[in-house]
Amino acid sequence: MFANLDIDFIIFGIMPYAALTILIVGSIARYERDPFTWKSSSSQLLRRKQLVWGSILFHVGILTVFFGHLMGLFTPVWVLDAIGIPYALKQWMAVLIGGPAGIAALIGASMLLHRRLFDARIRVTSSYPDIIIMVLIWLQLMIGLLTITQTLQHMDGAEMVRFMNWSQSIVTWNINAWAIVVDVHWLYKLHIFLGLIITALFPFTRLVHMISGLAAPFRYILGRSGYQVVRTRRQAPLANNANRSPVAVKASKPAASARAELAE
Repeated sequence: MFANLDIDFIIFGIMPYAALTILIVGSIARYERDPFTWKSSSSQLLRRKQLVWGSILFHVGILTVFFGHLMGLFTPVWVLDAIGIPYALKQWMAVLIGGPAGIAALIGASMLLHRRLFDARIRVTSSYPDIIIMVLIWLQLMIGLLTITQTLQHMDGAEMVRFMNWSQSIVTWNINAWAIVVDVHWLYKLHIFLGLIITALFPFTRLVHMISGLAAPFRYILGRSGYQVVRTRRQAPLANNANRSPVAVKASKPAASARAELAE
């Protein structure tokens, strides 16, 4: 049944839809089930200096690369033609902006990964998903930088247009989208494949904190009850007041004040 399936069709024709489905459904399910796990689990109190430099380089670089890919791949080709931007110019912009951003992100990721792997205290507080996703991102950045060696051989922008047509064909549900990139260099294929793997793993790792700031307001807009952490000065165990009404508890004086009055 599956003997005639082409590996390129599976990776570039089916896998994008599977990865996007897992990303959307998994993110929603995690937010509904465990909203308090939407965090980066920061270890900023340990080796703070290395964290600060690594975090700045990584986040500035990775955000530039991410939005560069997003705009570069999903801007319709006809828009470039209408504005009059030559494909070669866009290709040079991708290299001159994406290259340094990728290097900065790789240096930052290396610092963060080294810190997480070789500091015993941080290693203890790290989960396997934390480590795995950082390793995958590091590999993705390295492979992305290696693809520049191939990009420089096609500075007319032809290869870039192929990837734009592929990504936009995926969005428009073109069943033959995979054929557009079937014969590109294996570095590009590996880069896309690893990107889809990271996309699928997104909901199950610390990466969800990227969209937590966007998702949280909708929870309140839709009328969900919120949570508030309250710090109390109560010194008596809460169990001692189990039979008291909320009004009585609220009206009661703090234990410290009561003891002070008794002392008088």
